Amino acid sequence: MPPDTWLSKINWSEDGLIPVIAQEADSGKILMVAWMNRDALKLTVEKREAVYWSRSRKKLWHKGEESGHTQKVKEIYLDCDQDVLLLMVEQTGGIACHTGRHSCFFQKLEGAEWVTVAPVIKDPDEIYTQ
Repeated sequence: MPPDTWLSKINWSEDGLIPVIAQEADSGKILMVAWMNRDALKLTVEKREAVYWSRSRKKLWHKGEESGHTQKVKEIYLDCDQDVLLLMVEQTGGIACHTGRHSCFFQKLEGAEWVTVAPVIKDPDEIYTQ
């Protein structure tokens, strides 16, 4: 079997991407959702650290390359339709969100308003020097 056959099992979108859920292995908390292309997934498997495809920057993005908040990948799962990946990760520094929070899911719908329910752990200006 050719070495990259496992990549062919994935149901890639028309633009060659697949959504990825990053879940903290220890707590079970969902940290973020991102996208991968084939190269990002191959690099993630090789490095055992999350590498995503940045749709806004149109380039590969090694999570934590600027902040130091890398995601060590413990396990990778493919859903039943082969169109979503789940990464079980160890979040370095406890911060996954570019806003300086633990998780990107910090806004909760209460009635008809989005309420911030998680504190900033570290000011983004202190995290990102560029």
